[in-house]
Amino acid sequence: MPTVISKEEILAIIENTNNIKHRCIVELLYGSGLRRSELLNLKLVVIDSNRMLIRVKNSKGNKDRHTLLSQTALEDLRVYFKEWRPQTYLFEGQNGGKYSGESVLKIVKSAALKSRIKQSITPHVLRHSFATHLLESGVDLRQIQVLLGHGSSKTTEIYTHVATNTFKNIKNPLD
Repeated sequence: MPTVISKEEILAIIENTNNIKHRCIVELLYGSGLRRSELLNLKLVVIDSNRMLIRVKNSKGNKDRHTLLSQTALEDLRVYFKEWRPQTYLFEGQNGGKYSGESVLKIVKSAALKSRIKQSITPHVLRHSFATHLLESGVDLRQIQVLLGHGSSKTTEIYTHVATNTFKNIKNPLD
């Protein structure tokens, strides 16, 4: 069963990041449902602000896909870009090149700790929360599968086990 946290906890984590770069990292992990490796491989050219999409290239299984770009993340990315001026990758280390996976993990864990969240929070928990929150808001499971880049619908179906309000719409046969 995937670990999922509430939207309020997600917002608290975002609010408790240290700077605009860290904020953008958390916003994209959650708001676009990215894997940590996908986030680290994003190049500047994959952000499509006209269509509000991110093109994820060579993700798991060497597949390409599109995922969502939130308006909030786009606005923060514009501020981040002006301040940090990345050259090739969207998120780069101090000496250029890709940002490290360990740094992303530390950003998420530190912001979650500051938010006083008791559970162990990782970048993948943000991805699980993205999928579950979409399902709870009525997005079709097939669309979620495409956004996450899952090859099999069985992989995406795990979110039906943790989505809480999906049960509210089921009429009990006794009633």
